[in-house]
Amino acid sequence: MQQPDNRSGQTELRRSAGQGAGLLTAAFAFSIFVNVLMLTGPLFMLQVYDRVLGSRSEETLLALFGLVAFLYLMMGVLDYARGRVTGRVAARFQAALDRRVFDAVLRLESVRPGHAGAATGLRDLETVQRFLGAPVLLAIFDMPWTPMFLAAVFVFHPLLGALAVAGGGVLILIALLNQWRTRLPALEAAGETHRADALATQMRVEAETVRSLGMRGAAFDRWHHARGTALRATLAAADRAGAFTVSSKTLRLFLQSAMLALGAWLVLRGELTAGAMIASSIMMGRALAPVELAIGQWELLQRATRGWRNLAALLSEAPPERPRTALPTPRAMLEVQHLTVIPPGEVQAALRMVSFTVAPGQAVGVIGPSGAGKSTLARALTGVWRAAGGQVRL
Repeated sequence: MQQPDNRSGQTELRRSAGQGAGLLTAAFAFSIFVNVLMLTGPLFMLQVYDRVLGSRSEETLLALFGLVAFLYLMMGVLDYARGRVTGRVAARFQAALDRRVFDAVLRLESVRPGHAGAATGLRDLETVQRFLGAPVLLAIFDMPWTPMFLAAVFVFHPLLGALAVAGGGVLILIALLNQWRTRLPALEAAGETHRADALATQMRVEAETVRSLGMRGAAFDRWHHARGTALRATLAAADRAGAFTVSSKTLRLFLQSAMLALGAWLVLRGELTAGAMIASSIMMGRALAPVELAIGQWELLQRATRGWRNLAALLSEAPPERPRTALPTPRAMLEVQHLTVIPPGEVQAALRMVSFTVAPGQAVGVIGPSGAGKSTLARALTGVWRAAGGQVRL
C-alpha cells in the first residue's frame, strides 16, 4: 500500500520548530558549561583525598570548599536557565501551530467525519510540546559529553576506562533493544486506546438513541470490551518498557559499585590513589546518567515521534487555504448555476447540474428520499464542500 506523502506537513512542522532554533542554541551553550561544571564533584573529591588529607591543611580545605560552593551555584543557575529555555521553546512551538492544527482538525472533520488525524491532532501537538519541554531533551544535549567523561576515566587508569566503556556499551544496547521491542506494542496500545475513546465519544453523542432503544447494557459491553483490549495492550507495552528501564537503572548502580571495587583493587596494588578511585566512580555515573534518563523517558519520546508523524499527515492532508479576495457585503440573492458536487473521497457525483435562484425574502424547501443529496446541497451552499462544477453565488 502506498504511503501518503507527508513532506509538506514535515516542512511546516520543521519551520515552526525552527522558530526556537536560537533558544535551543542558547540551551545547548548552557549545557556545555553545565557539563563542564559536572567535573566539580570528582575533582573536589580527588583534591580532598590526595591533597587535603595528605597535607592536613584546613586552609586548603576551606578554600576548596568555597570554590566548590560557588561552582555548584553556577551549575544550578545554568541548569535552571536551560530548563526554562526549553520550556519556552515548547510553548513557542505550540503557539505557532495552535491555530493551524485547530483549523486542519475542523476542516478534515467536516469533510471526513471520524478521521483519525482530526480526532488526535490537538493531543498530538500537546505531546510534541511536552517532549520539547521535558528533561529527556536536555539528556540528549548531555549525551555528546558522555565520551569526554569516559575519556577522563581512562586518564585515571585504562582498566577503569575499559569497564566504563563496556558498561556504556551495554546501556546503549539496552536502549536499542528498548526501541526495537517496545515500538510495536506502544503503537498497538495507542491504537486500541484511540478506538476505545472514539467509541465512547460516539456513544456520548448518541446518548438519546442508546437510552430510548434500551441499549445501555449492550453499549457498555461493547465499550468495556474495547476498553479492556486497550488496557491489556497498554499494560503489555508498559511492562516491556519497564523491564528495560529497571535493567538500565540496576546496571548503572552495579557499574558504579564495580568501578569502586576495581578502583579499590588498583589502590591495593599501588596503581591508583584513593581520590582517583572515588572520582572515577562518580565520573562514570555522570557519563551514563543521560543514557539512563533517555531510556526511562523512552515512552515520551515514542509518543512524541508518533505525534510528530500524525501532525505531518494531518497538515499535509489539510494544507493552508489560499487567501480569498475580500468581497463586499452580499445582497440576499442566492444563485446556483449548473451545480455539480462530488463528496470527498467519492468518485460519483451526489448532485449534478442543479440550478435555481432564491430572491430576497423567499424561502425554499428541499425534499427527497434518503441519499437524494439534500445534505450535500446544504454543504455546498455553505461552502463546506467545494463544487466540482457550476457556480454558487451569494
